[in-house]
Amino acid sequence: MTGPPGRLPRVLLLTPDFPPANGGIQVLLHRFASLASRVTVRVVTRPHPEAGAWDASSGLDVRRSRDVPGSRRAGLVALNAFALAQAATFRPDAILCGHIVLSPAARLAGRLARTPVVSYLYADEGPAQPRLARLAFESARSTIVLGAYGRDLAIRLGAPAARVAVIAPGVDPPMLPRAQRSQQPLIVTVARLTDRYKGHDVVLDALPAIRARVPGVRWVVVGDGPLRPELEAHAARLGVGDSVTFAGAVTDAERDAWLDRAHVFVMPSRLPPDGGGGEGFGIVYLEAGAHGLPVVAGAVGGALDAVLDGETGLLVAPQDPRAVAEAVADLLLDSGRARRLADAGTRRAAELSWPLMVSRVEDVLLEAITR
Repeated sequence: MTGPPGRLPRVLLLTPDFPPANGGIQVLLHRFASLASRVTVRVVTRPHPEAGAWDASSGLDVRRSRDVPGSRRAGLVALNAFALAQAATFRPDAILCGHIVLSPAARLAGRLARTPVVSYLYADEGPAQPRLARLAFESARSTIVLGAYGRDLAIRLGAPAARVAVIAPGVDPPMLPRAQRSQQPLIVTVARLTDRYKGHDVVLDALPAIRARVPGVRWVVVGDGPLRPELEAHAARLGVGDSVTFAGAVTDAERDAWLDRAHVFVMPSRLPPDGGGGEGFGIVYLEAGAHGLPVVAGAVGGALDAVLDGETGLLVAPQDPRAVAEAVADLLLDSGRARRLADAGTRRAAELSWPLMVSRVEDVLLEAITR
C-alpha cells in the first residue's frame, strides 16, 4: 500500500510504553515518533496521569485509550481494541508494533487493511510471553531487535532469520551545563527498582568489599519502584546504608547531573532464572559513556552488544559480588584506565545517534510498504 503522490506514508505506532512514563522503550519509541521525517506517525498508547499536559506540548499525534480500572490485562485488552479503532480511521500505510502485547491488534488491523506490520522485540517480553511473540513474528513483515543478543533470542522464539533487522538504539547528548565530578569516589546506577535482574542486590553485596578498598565510596541509585524497601533493608543489614543514596525518580536534568558527578557506572544485569530475556540492550550504558563514565556490566544478554569489554567498560559475572567489587574498585583506583574506557565510551555514544536509528527504522518501514 502506498499513499497519494506528495503525501508521506502514514505509520501507526502501537505501544503500551510511551512518555510521560519512564523507561528505555519509552525513550526509543518517543525518539522515533519525534524524529521521523520520511513518514507521518500517529502514536496509539495507554493513558497516564500526566498525559494531558505532556501530549499538548509534545508536538506529536498521540491518541490514548480510556483508563480501565482493575487489572493490567483489562487495560491491555482495551488498548488493543482502541488500536483497532484507530487503524480503521487513520488508514495507515504501515503498522509499527512497539511491543508484542499489541500484536493481536497489529495482526488483525494489518489483515483487514492489507497493511504491512513491523514489530519490535526487546528481550524480556519474548520468553515471558512466547505465544504473543510467535503471533508477532507470524504477522510481521520484519522484526526489529536491538543487537545480536536480541536477534538470537528472536530466532530461538520462532522469528524467520531473514526477516529480523538489527537496529541499535541511539543516545542523547548530555544536557548542558555539565555538573562537576564529585571529589568523593562515586558510583551510580540508573534503573527502575522494578526488575530484579538489573542487579541492584549484587551491587549491595559487593559494596562492603568496594568500601574496604576505596574508603568513602558512595553509591547513588537513580530510579524508584517496589523493590526499594527491600533494597534499603538489605543495605541496613549489610551495614552499608550510610554509603548508599536512593535518589528515587528524578528529572532528566537531575539524572544527568548524577552521571556527570559519578566516576563509574555499574549495572550488572543478569538473565532471569529461566535463562531468557533480561536486558535487551541497555541504552543507559551508552548514556553513561556519553557522560564520560566507564561501565561495569553483566557479561550476558544485551549488555554484550551495548558494552565493549575492555574498551568501553568491563563485563563481569553478574551474580558474583566479588567480581563486581573487583571491577568497580579497580576503576576507582586506576584513573588512567578508567579514563581510557570512558573516552572510548564517549566516542561510541557519539557514533550511535537517534537520527541514525530512526532513519534505519524508516528504511525497514518503507521497504515493507513498497515490497
